[in-house]
Amino acid sequence: MRVHRSGTTLAGAALAALALLLPLAGPAGAAQDPGARQVPERGSASMGMGVLEHDGRDGAPGGISIQAVQTEGVDVSSHQGNVAWSTLWNSGVKWAYVKATEGTYYKNTYFAQQYNGSYNVGMIRGSYHFATPDTTTGAAQADYFVNNGGGWSKDGRTLPGVLDIEWNPYGATCYGKTQAGMVAWIRDFVNRYKYRTGRDAVIYTATSWWTQCTGNYSGFGSTNPLWVARYASTVGELPAGWLYYTMWQYTSSGPTVGDHNHFNGDLSRVQALANG
Repeated sequence: MRVHRSGTTLAGAALAALALLLPLAGPAGAAQDPGARQVPERGSASMGMGVLEHDGRDGAPGGISIQAVQTEGVDVSSHQGNVAWSTLWNSGVKWAYVKATEGTYYKNTYFAQQYNGSYNVGMIRGSYHFATPDTTTGAAQADYFVNNGGGWSKDGRTLPGVLDIEWNPYGATCYGKTQAGMVAWIRDFVNRYKYRTGRDAVIYTATSWWTQCTGNYSGFGSTNPLWVARYASTVGELPAGWLYYTMWQYTSSGPTVGDHNHFNGDLSRVQALANG
């Protein structure tokens, strides 16, 4: 009987040890650690997806600006699917940016409906590229962007392309680059974009990310229009080198489409940017 109890005790101990190990092994269907960072699928990134997590929201959004007149705009990606452009137009939205590409591996599957649909209701529209500086060079991504919806034509209705450079949703915040390395990557992209299109790309970013990942580099302010992200009642401090913003993404919870923006001026200024 002593041997039997000893065997039972040993077996129970072994089962208990195994039970402790099973969650670590992570079998299919096992509960996930609620505190663990969930990495999204490649291609699913969209403009401003890191703003709330890193900068938060401060007060009623979109209140104060440099110019007395602001022109309302939206930005969309595949997350919005088929967009109700007529609804947005009737609500006062006059310009839009559509995600075209990400890295050199993803094209927005709703691009045609979104890019052409916004144009067809009368909006001035453009496209943006979500940058992944850890995957390929800036020049390679600029080419991919231009070849897949990021081009520009002087038709009075097409805005210059946007480089969306912000927090990395897939890994290290600064994509594993030094501050100097990030500046070089951005320069590689914007130089190639201008070579391909004749236009200076707009740079979309957040001041906090720009400060952390470029060292608050000031060298693009004289050439590349700024689209700044901050969900607050004021735009706050701008990245170094820019004296004013051209566009401000002020909320991710607006009507019809979440991401709403101010253009810093009236509709004639939006048209001026489109015309170059």
